[in-house]
Amino acid sequence: MKIGFTGTMSVGKTTLVNALKELPEFEDYTFRTERSKYLRDLGIPLNTDSTIKGQIIFLAERSSELLQPRIITDRTVVDVVAFTKLAESIPHFIADQFEELASHMIKEYDYIFYISPKGVSIEDNGVRTTDSEYRKKIDKEIHRILNQRYPQYVELSGTTEERIQKIKQTLFP
Repeated sequence: MKIGFTGTMSVGKTTLVNALKELPEFEDYTFRTERSKYLRDLGIPLNTDSTIKGQIIFLAERSSELLQPRIITDRTVVDVVAFTKLAESIPHFIADQFEELASHMIKEYDYIFYISPKGVSIEDNGVRTTDSEYRKKIDKEIHRILNQRYPQYVELSGTTEERIQKIKQTLFP
């Protein structure tokens, strides 16, 4: 199965993927977590400063993950599209074309779990923005994309343990 987690910044996607690594149910899976600090250090602008070149690199990473037979990743194509659509330096018509191209890959996920930001404070990791308004905009854009392109997504909230419980109930009914 190809399992992706999506959600705005600082909602616990990476924490959740790292917790799933420890469970025997997922021992045959490949795990990927986002490398934004590494990419930023390569000179790739992030957040509102994203460029089309940078977003293409992020899309290539997400696309390569979809080549794996069993993958659990803390970012999806949905995240890449949302950040592209809200990037200040990317013209709207380019962002629309990008979404049209990238959207063909969204259906390749067997499960997309959306993680709600409700009740989760923004953590400053030195890479992501801590702008709460931008966070809300990204969340709204992720919802738009999911509702249009992958309406069967599963919403997660609560503690990491509660999220894991819902994932298991969804995957292993």
